[in-house]
Amino acid sequence: MSAITQPTAFNSGSIDAIPLAQILPWAVFGGIMMLLSIYFVGVEEGAMAITSSNYVHEYVHDARHLLGFPCH
Repeated sequence: MSAITQPTAFNSGSIDAIPLAQILPWAVFGGIMMLLSIYFVGVEEGAMAITSSNYVHEYVHDARHLLGFPCH
């Protein structure tokens, strides 16, 4: 028969801090993505926009009303 051993306790130790130089590019990227998504959901109406058609407006139409942006 085999012996059953007790698992050893997990020693988490200390958590190392992440330097600002490593976080900053990801924070900037996340901020740009957030602003871009707010633009497409809240402002993009299709008339004078990045895209020449009304596809983005129709795609995010329900999300626009859910977030309280006026649409028409």
